[in-house]
Amino acid sequence: MVGERQGAKLQGVLITFEGPDGAGKTTQLQRVSRFLRERGVDVEVTREPGGTPLGEAIRQWLLSPPGDAGQEMAFETEVLLYAASRAQHVRERLLPALRAGKVVLCDRYVDASYAYQAYGNQLPLRWVEEVNRLAVQEVMPTRTYLLDLPVELARRRLKRREGEGMDRIERRGEAYHQRVREGFLTIARHEPERILVIDASASEEEVARRILDDLREILRDRLTGSR
Repeated sequence: MVGERQGAKLQGVLITFEGPDGAGKTTQLQRVSRFLRERGVDVEVTREPGGTPLGEAIRQWLLSPPGDAGQEMAFETEVLLYAASRAQHVRERLLPALRAGKVVLCDRYVDASYAYQAYGNQLPLRWVEEVNRLAVQEVMPTRTYLLDLPVELARRRLKRREGEGMDRIERRGEAYHQRVREGFLTIARHEPERILVIDASASEEEVARRILDDLREILRDRLTGSR
């Protein structure tokens, strides 16, 4: 859903993928991207933090483990850096793509800041919302797929990843990640018309089926004859 101030100019659709680390959101985003491109849909794939050269530099600051960058980052600094990356991302990538009528698939967006920084770090939600209101310029997703997974299962999946160490956020303790999960589910309860919660403990194929069944309805005008 796009705010009224931008809505008249934006012909595209923003779809976001959220969930705890290890839930498989990036894998599902890639599957959706292939599905749409095979059907001739103009797709823009991006991620947060990142998505722009400046955003990718900020991503390194945010996700590098403390030992790589020195002193641990203050929680308030974390919020502001995520919002800074997002502000650049909205202006440089999201708005141009949506104005061009593209379907934009984004790996994380503003819900992640609410879940990780407000709920996870126990900062005031209202403050995190105010900071990000300026960053998003009223650009909100038409649909958000929230891949939900119990924390213990998500942690096991992360530890099984080959060739990748955990980033600064992933290294935080189980209690933190439990708050993040509960934060995502709280957000979803408040916005059921936008956020579809999917059990990510199911098989990859089953998760993909649920997402694509829903997406066909959202994009039915663009996917005529694709069933």
